[in-house]
Amino acid sequence: MSVLNYNIENVPGGVPVKMWTQGVPVEAEAMAQLANAARLPIVFKHVAVMPDVHLGIGATIGSVIPTLKAIIPAAVGVDIGCGMMAAKTTLRAQDLPDNLGPLRSAIEAAVPHGYTPRRGGRDPGSWENPPESVDQAWASLVGDFDALCELHPRLKNTNNRKHLGTLGTGNHFIEVCLDETGFVWFMLHSGSRGVGNAIGTHFIELAKKDAERNQRNLPDKDLAYFEEGAEHFDDYVRGVGWAQRFAMKNREVMMANLIATVRTVITKPFESHVEAVNCHHNYVRQERHFGQDVFVTRKGAVSAKRGELGIIPGSMGARSYIVRGLGNPESFESCSHGAGRVMSRTKAKKVFTVEDQIKATEGVECRKDADVIDEIPMAYKDIDAVMAAQKDLVEVVYTLKQVVCVKG
Repeated sequence: MSVLNYNIENVPGGVPVKMWTQGVPVEAEAMAQLANAARLPIVFKHVAVMPDVHLGIGATIGSVIPTLKAIIPAAVGVDIGCGMMAAKTTLRAQDLPDNLGPLRSAIEAAVPHGYTPRRGGRDPGSWENPPESVDQAWASLVGDFDALCELHPRLKNTNNRKHLGTLGTGNHFIEVCLDETGFVWFMLHSGSRGVGNAIGTHFIELAKKDAERNQRNLPDKDLAYFEEGAEHFDDYVRGVGWAQRFAMKNREVMMANLIATVRTVITKPFESHVEAVNCHHNYVRQERHFGQDVFVTRKGAVSAKRGELGIIPGSMGARSYIVRGLGNPESFESCSHGAGRVMSRTKAKKVFTVEDQIKATEGVECRKDADVIDEIPMAYKDIDAVMAAQKDLVEVVYTLKQVVCVKG
């Protein structure tokens, strides 16, 4: 008889919680949050928990929540469609320049990143004048966006077109990596930017009002949901679907810009997109599981259908993995989206120093200053332990190690 690779937590008054967390820490607050989700009457079968699980807003990051004829906007979150893209190239390690500083500088100059509160000034994380590639991509999105804004006018005055093809802040990044055989990969992490945040925030508020109106007794007000037939259900499905398309397109535009920029620094001709993966890890979509059509919300989780390629990044200075899904039905065919934090950004900045950051990112061309201490590898779980805990969910295809990292 095979040994289960997950633990089952039974929740009084709720569905079971199946946890792929053997060998990795799980905070008590995250467990309480998972139990809250499991008690919702709309949750189907069980909640699946990935090894990178940690506290979120409403729903835990690293959880897979299947729901019947209903969606929880806060479980999807405000970084709708956040995810990863990776592209293998024909470049080899020896084709990279000895000094990687100019390559990092060129990428930082080419891709808008970060954010400074405007106060009359310009947001450096957006385009002042979007290039033609951005306008072409926006043309495929603008019709549906305008239709959405007719229904919800407050979404109109958001940073939308000017954020397409930009990185963002926090744990969003662009990396140049090497795989175990010395091939060069480009990898990036970003989502639906300002407009996705606006859509998520707007509908979370509407869901809370809907819950109050219907006098739902929720374990956490952030778990407010829309049921099919509710006033804003169809609009949310439309809005979240659009934001997910924006996020996918955002990564594609950024990757094309990244590749073009590298070609200005490395003159040797090369091909890219040899094996490209573009996957969400904060999203909702309709799928069929255990003979039932359900909405599957992956908050910090990646689809891992049998044979499907996905990306599980480590932290700055840690390995990342290109994986192939094993299609495990018990996890709703999902896997983790990364290493997962073990401490908050605030705590990391109190605990670690710039010297710690320099040591932890040795050999990586990246920022090493006080503003990125919250992204230090020690603020995250051990990626090797995370991978071991989900060996029945995915198999490793490539192991990547970054040599250049640009943070948002």
